[in-house]
Amino acid sequence: MNYRSIFNSKLFADHNIIVTGGGSGIGRCTAHELSALGARVYLIGRKLDKLGRVQQEIMEDGGKAEYRVCDIREEDAVTACVKSIISECGQLHGLVNNAGGQYPAPMAAINQKGFETVVRTNLTGGFLFAREVYNQSMSKHGGAIVNITADNWGGMPGMAHSGAARAGMDNLTKTAAYEWGCAGVRVNAVAPGWVASSGMDTYEGPFRAVIPTLVEQVPLKRLATEAEVSSLICFLLSEGASFISGDTIRVDGAASQGSGVWPLPKARNSHSYNGFHRAVTPNVLQKKD
Repeated sequence: MNYRSIFNSKLFADHNIIVTGGGSGIGRCTAHELSALGARVYLIGRKLDKLGRVQQEIMEDGGKAEYRVCDIREEDAVTACVKSIISECGQLHGLVNNAGGQYPAPMAAINQKGFETVVRTNLTGGFLFAREVYNQSMSKHGGAIVNITADNWGGMPGMAHSGAARAGMDNLTKTAAYEWGCAGVRVNAVAPGWVASSGMDTYEGPFRAVIPTLVEQVPLKRLATEAEVSSLICFLLSEGASFISGDTIRVDGAASQGSGVWPLPKARNSHSYNGFHRAVTPNVLQKKD
């Protein structure tokens, strides 16, 4: 089987696109779809085994993928990483700033180190990659950047560090779009809500116990698939979005548009799209016998 994308199979032919956090979850899915659409994908992450595994998957499916081990929080490492990629491919057409991470904790219990670590991962790293991709390639040739944030408009209780960083990325997206538009660079963001991805299995304790109940807070009464996020990312990178810049688009099934005051009836006619042939249901969402 191959990725069943809704887009033309040659959409990104001869394009070189970086995907940070490409070793798992949404990043892995997006890398697969981009490669299925003709792109040469450069996977970025900190864990060699994950990057190598995704590269092998893509190559088995007939795609093109390379990888670089890089800590996106380290300025010199990011500068060198982007330089290495450009020296190999000549030009970058797209960047998917997907890498991120956080841990659940009440705000009063987060120490400075924990707060700054999450901000560096979810905001500073994305800034560094965008800046270097722009300075080293896109300022000369144009291109498209998609930042991945989170659905944090109502606050993020239990994840204050991540919420602050994600809100910063939303504003950074707007600023970059305005400053870099003159070079033919578009910058947008995607804000996923609850997505059935491998990241859910990283949580433990009370937070993990809540995950299977999240569907009750979504009008569509289901979680998103990784492919439903990836398809939006691919659209924003494409020529079809050539006049869209500075926007953040939510992928949350309208969960952020209401509150518990309005009761949610049982959903009808809600069907998911999952073109990712290698998708795996997270353990936390698998039905127990």
